[in-house]
Amino acid sequence: MMQPTHSSRRILLPARAWFIVVSLGLALFVNLIPFGRLPLVPDWVALVLTFWCVHQPQRVGMGAAFVLGLAMDIADGSVMGQHALAYVPLAFAAAGLSKRILWFPLLQQALHVLPMLLAAQIIMVVARTTGGGEFPGLLYFFSSFSGALLWHPLTYLLLLPQYRPVERDENRPI
Repeated sequence: MMQPTHSSRRILLPARAWFIVVSLGLALFVNLIPFGRLPLVPDWVALVLTFWCVHQPQRVGMGAAFVLGLAMDIADGSVMGQHALAYVPLAFAAAGLSKRILWFPLLQQALHVLPMLLAAQIIMVVARTTGGGEFPGLLYFFSSFSGALLWHPLTYLLLLPQYRPVERDENRPI
């Protein structure tokens, strides 16, 4: 029998809207830090967007992906619509597969997330090269692998505020 997302038996509180917005804003901010052309730095917006589309598909979806994509295009100075064009299918796939993904342990969830992140990067490269930009090289795609590796710690970090405090009451069954 497969275990749901966590082996913990603790009940999660609903995600607060302000926390989702702050985490997406923080991911946008971290994406703007000039790391140079380091190949292992993941696209934080894509990763956090994927997380929230998997865990909260009713709250975060393609509209948020489009707005975040346009914000990344403006801030990054890239081809207008490049990130938006990549984030929208990413959000669609993550929300569509969310129920399936959440049934797997975190390692297998990361294996589901990897092709989605790779597809988003391929869409961005196609949009960039179609617009006259040059191919960034194969090392560019390593950031999807590092994003998949960060899925496990990111899940625990973003779900941390949702854990209910551990309080034992002998009179309640849950």
